[in-house]
Amino acid sequence: MMRVLGIETTCDETAASVVQLRPSGGGDILSNEVMSQIAEHAAYGGVVPEIAARAHVDVLDHLIKRALDKAGMKLSQLDGIAAAAGPGLVGGVIVGLTAGKALALATRKPFLAVNHLEGHALTARLTDGIAFPYLLLLVSGGHTQLLAVKGVGDYVRLGTTLDDAVGEAFDKVAKMLGLPYPGGPQVEKQALHGDPERFTLPRPMMGRPNADFSLSGLKTAVRIEAERISPLTKTDVADLCASFQAAIVDVLADRIRVALQRFETQLGAPSALVVAGGVAANGAIRRALSRFAGEAGLHLIVPSPVLCTDNGAMIAWAGIERLGLGMIDDLTFAPRPRWPLDGKAELSLNGKA
Repeated sequence: MMRVLGIETTCDETAASVVQLRPSGGGDILSNEVMSQIAEHAAYGGVVPEIAARAHVDVLDHLIKRALDKAGMKLSQLDGIAAAAGPGLVGGVIVGLTAGKALALATRKPFLAVNHLEGHALTARLTDGIAFPYLLLLVSGGHTQLLAVKGVGDYVRLGTTLDDAVGEAFDKVAKMLGLPYPGGPQVEKQALHGDPERFTLPRPMMGRPNADFSLSGLKTAVRIEAERISPLTKTDVADLCASFQAAIVDVLADRIRVALQRFETQLGAPSALVVAGGVAANGAIRRALSRFAGEAGLHLIVPSPVLCTDNGAMIAWAGIERLGLGMIDDLTFAPRPRWPLDGKAELSLNGKA
């Protein structure tokens, strides 16, 4: 019965979790403690790296103890210690990575340096025990990618954003419309009361043969419309949010359609369409992708919102997957501010290969 402690500190959530492997497949989350830093960063309209790192230092030890207590576990009963080693804000990554190494050293347990993105990518196996390979849409504040998940540590990037990530675009639109931080949930809230057809906004990259995204033009179009009708009323803000969100939904569906075609050409039919990352908590996106999956005959898996945002359970589970394959790391593993899941695609995108 494998049990692993997972530590997550790559951005503005401090998290610790204990997860247990289920013999029948998937895992049981014995504890999942998350402490958000929204209040600390709200005055700045975004995450301040130095503040985030200090906040992780202040609470991480307490959070780890709470996760162990809630799971009814002692450190000696664990089979491994997993910590997110990147990508993310390097100050925060160092905090969690150092804590994980120290615990592994003190307890002589295996240490597992986990890619934060792999945590998101494998969450559907924690919750649903699905088989490889599957198609993954990873949408968060910092990342927007479509990937073929072939196995643990084995990913092929089918598409990525050429500029803004989806979550980043939501946050920037919220800021330009005067909505409070964090912006993504505020845009979704406003969109519920808006007319998605009032403003004719572009759908960048729609119909292109590759599965890449580009969202900066859409963001600019929202700004132009906002300036054109300024000063904005509450109705204007709601309509702009609804129109923007509708454009995002259309782009996501189109890009997934192209990625699915590429996936089927290379690997055959995927076992599922998985959506992960913080933006996957958006209700409109979840509903639209549910319709898309139904039409395409795909099994759709979207983890619960608490497992879409940053959390320790996904790190613990990725640690279990890696530990089961003997993919153990030594204590010299360095923090990685950048750490693509598909290194070959990253080199190609940067013109280096």
